[in-house]
Amino acid sequence: MDADSRLSRWETRSEVPLFAASLVFLGSYAVQVLARGLPGVWHDLTLAVILATWALFVADYAIRWRLSGDPPRPSYVRHHLLDTVVVLLPLLRPLRVVRLYDAIQRRRDEPRLSLYGRVIAYAGTSAVLLGFAGALAVYQQERDAPGATIRTFGDSVWWTASTLTTVGYGDITPVTAVGRTIATGMMIGGLALLGAVTGAFSSWLIQVFTRDDERPPAR
Repeated sequence: MDADSRLSRWETRSEVPLFAASLVFLGSYAVQVLARGLPGVWHDLTLAVILATWALFVADYAIRWRLSGDPPRPSYVRHHLLDTVVVLLPLLRPLRVVRLYDAIQRRRDEPRLSLYGRVIAYAGTSAVLLGFAGALAVYQQERDAPGATIRTFGDSVWWTASTLTTVGYGDITPVTAVGRTIATGMMIGGLALLGAVTGAFSSWLIQVFTRDDERPPAR
């Protein structure tokens, strides 16, 4: 069995459990951030879950590296940049939703959704999960910062929604260096996801109108 087929089998089998693990990671991180008065034992438990799932992501990355057949050199990192970033910043794992769909689709003969539907579903799911993760991360950095305008999680969610949709009211903004770094990443992600949805919808409209124009005139 060649390296490509072994890697493909591993991705098909592991992508769904890893996506479930990423939701567990996100949920545990949310408890850590939002439940500030959490008893010590529960705090330690959620921290252990976060570290365990993170270790699982690292192990998966190492296995993919091994099965790819690439030698252990920087070329693997360059060719799998998203996977590398996700291992370093596991809150970005929602961006791998497209890999989850691809792994599920290998078990079926035909796609359940059209191309445009798949793009919109992927972008929408990514925006929700990425927005929630970003809101948690920004809230954690900003809530106790001097002069911060993001004091509650609701403030952070409002800021996240305006940032991802590229509206940017400016009434609430991060003041810390880490918060602004996260904001920059979310701006880029929002532009990319919005562009994907807009492009898919526009292409679908063009296809529909093209079919209408090609219909023979009614007699």
